[in-house]
Amino acid sequence: MTQDDAPVEIVAADAGWAHRFAEERTLLARVLGPWLAGPIEHIGSTAVPGLAAKPVIDVMAPVESLDASRPAIAAAETIGYCYAPYRVEVEHWFCKPSYRERTHHLHLVPAGSALWLEALAFRDVLRSEPATAAEYEALKRRLAIEFRYDREAYTQAKGPFVKQVVQRVLGSERRP
Repeated sequence: MTQDDAPVEIVAADAGWAHRFAEERTLLARVLGPWLAGPIEHIGSTAVPGLAAKPVIDVMAPVESLDASRPAIAAAETIGYCYAPYRVEVEHWFCKPSYRERTHHLHLVPAGSALWLEALAFRDVLRSEPATAAEYEALKRRLAIEFRYDREAYTQAKGPFVKQVVQRVLGSERRP
């Protein structure tokens, strides 16, 4: 446990998550417009109606490349996003309003990249397969207890499930 980690808490699905995403998408489209390479997407568990989740809206915005979108980091900071050099080889990652207390995550991801395709595929499977969504929710609840004060370990522990679902849907050729 680190002093910067707020507890991992899974809460019941909230119908307001879709509205909060729509509001944030409007704001982000205005601020990040020059770097966007397509529509902004709602990903993660809050994008799946009825699925319990950490109450953090995950937003994925497509960019042409990480290098070309570097100026977007400063633009996102003007609307309260905190940049964190996390997985810098595949995305620019942010949280809002602070590293400890988070209401939003922003992922600037190259359009069409493996991460882009996999995040959308996983979301779409959870939306279309209630049994898979229920299995994922049970896993998240168990891991939230086990890794209550370690967000990174919580996220890593979900990885094998996510990978298995993505491979089933996209095929193993999509994975490095």
